[in-house]
Amino acid sequence: MDSKVPARATHPATATPDVPATSAKPEPPRPPVVSAEPLKSPDPMNSADPMNPADPMNPADTENSADPVDSVDPVNPAESVPARGAAGADEPAPGDVRSRVWWGELSPAHRVAADLDGYLGDPMDEESGPFSYKAIVEAEERDELPAGAVDAVRSWGFPKYLVPAGLGGRLTTLEDLFFVTRGISRRSVTVAVMYGSGLLAVNPVWLWGDGWQRRTVADGVLNGDLACFGVSEADHGSDVMASESEAEVQGDELLLTGTKWPVGNATRGRFVTTYAKTGPRDFSLILVDKQELEPDMWTALPPVRTVGLRGHDLSGVMFVGARVPAERVIGRRGSGLVQTLKTLQITRTAIAALSVGTMDAVVRIGMRYSRERTLYGSDIYKIPVIRDHLVKTHLDLLIAECVAIPVTRSLTVAPGRLSLWSSIVKYFVPVLGEEVVASIGTVLAARGYLREGVAHGVFQKLQRDHAIASIFEGTTHVNLANVAGQLPYLIEPPEETGHEDELLADLFCWTRTPPTWEPDGRMLQLTNEGRDEIGQRFEQISEELLSAANAHAAPGVAAELKDLMSSIGGLRAKVDQGIRASEGDTGSVAALARAKRYCELHAMMSCALTWLHNRHAFGGAFADGQWLVLCLQRLLQRAQPDTILSEEFLPSLEAAMFRVSDERRWFSLLSLAEDE
Repeated sequence: MDSKVPARATHPATATPDVPATSAKPEPPRPPVVSAEPLKSPDPMNSADPMNPADPMNPADTENSADPVDSVDPVNPAESVPARGAAGADEPAPGDVRSRVWWGELSPAHRVAADLDGYLGDPMDEESGPFSYKAIVEAEERDELPAGAVDAVRSWGFPKYLVPAGLGGRLTTLEDLFFVTRGISRRSVTVAVMYGSGLLAVNPVWLWGDGWQRRTVADGVLNGDLACFGVSEADHGSDVMASESEAEVQGDELLLTGTKWPVGNATRGRFVTTYAKTGPRDFSLILVDKQELEPDMWTALPPVRTVGLRGHDLSGVMFVGARVPAERVIGRRGSGLVQTLKTLQITRTAIAALSVGTMDAVVRIGMRYSRERTLYGSDIYKIPVIRDHLVKTHLDLLIAECVAIPVTRSLTVAPGRLSLWSSIVKYFVPVLGEEVVASIGTVLAARGYLREGVAHGVFQKLQRDHAIASIFEGTTHVNLANVAGQLPYLIEPPEETGHEDELLADLFCWTRTPPTWEPDGRMLQLTNEGRDEIGQRFEQISEELLSAANAHAAPGVAAELKDLMSSIGGLRAKVDQGIRASEGDTGSVAALARAKRYCELHAMMSCALTWLHNRHAFGGAFADGQWLVLCLQRLLQRAQPDTILSEEFLPSLEAAMFRVSDERRWFSLLSLAEDE
């Protein structure tokens, strides 16, 4: 391993007794801190797995190990966190920022992400190892990943977040994976995509595989093996019904022939989840283990040269009469198409992490540059147009959090809703990310075009790498088409079940921990069956929002929200009218435009629900609600460009922006929860 790979500090296990919440002052719900001084790497041959010090040779053995989630301080990963109610937990350190929220009350995903962030170090620091921007840019010039980068994330234990807890991994919720992927993506989208390609490949095994398949793949991934999803073919792209790859049944074997291209991890991956024809109109997913094949049965195709993601293994694989045991079919033979469509619901949601991580990186670069660059006698942040770009991109990042996080939770809270919500997230968040990157490019001007200089020239790489987010797992128009296809069934809300309020609380309350994922493909649906608790409950949510704002929000917020909700209601009515007037039209340009607007309305309601379900716990500027007004105004600008941001509500937002930038922590709604 590269000698500069930062090691995560090991910490003693810290007991966390059940103590009433009033027994001690809460720890601040700070976004993950960027460690300026990463620790030195342990010797990978002599040290225990830092995620599992109990047994360095058995990554699935966690019974006796200290869980880093329980022992690492998310504000300062180099120090252990006092247990709630323990000595030292009651009194804040001098200058410590306090809030009404315990870190321990936030879902564990936040603490896991903080641990990874501290481990990887500050990417702006050129001495922080393979995840410094300097190392990343230099390696890309050679079309490579930085030396030691893959070893670093493996050493921390990232592959364990691809394997469900029931199979020896640490993947308990999709929220966990979202947060750790965000942490990697704000440094290297390329490394995140490498593991994302693996996630797409192994999810069908978790969802439908038999015991042997699950154990074999879990053991391989936990030991560092990669996987790939062999669906695409050069002549057919997303037209999976035209796939030419075929698996001919010959007794107790399948004779697999066909070429899959382009495929992430196709050369380096051990496992190939292969989509192939197993009958005249039947397609199946087949688990192919290259280690079981004779060398002449498969060939890796040359790497594809790409605009971004340089160093990523994007190539292909060709099977020529590959003999595969018939029991390698995943689930029921002939169900490959349905399995593929359902699998994509999970990875489409996870892709939002690539965009949110990229947004965090470029906004941070833009903020830092705007305060260091001097023109006309002062820093350029004071130039109105520069300030406007930075404020709006920060709001866009907060909006992306509001949209993405509840949908990651839906995998275990409401998996039957992912068919719609995953496509909304996959369309909306990457598009938002593209706009943020372009806006920061305006702030950087010529500096953003350079492969050196500001942040070691990483901006142009982030810009090129992020472009993939809108393309794979279904392009922008594919996901809009998925949304458009369901809209006719959503305009007449079904009879309520009585569980809607609790469902929304489970999705949007950040202090609730989602249920543990127990993979079962039967829980995922191809359609939402006419239900969308976020979009269909506009009247109830609006009433609750205005009532809470009148009673608890900062002065002026309730009046602004009343006007905003009226405008949003008008947009919603127009979408409904368009759907009714164009009955049966789900594929035209106009239908896709209605789907686009529906996604924007979904984002607006997600922001409102995030405030409603967290204001009691978070307090501070978060509870004041000014940020919510600004986010809704920002979203309304997509439909009504003349909408302006309320200038009187910007000071608290900007204070959080500057504080988080100076302290090198994630830009997040959590920064608004802190007391000044």
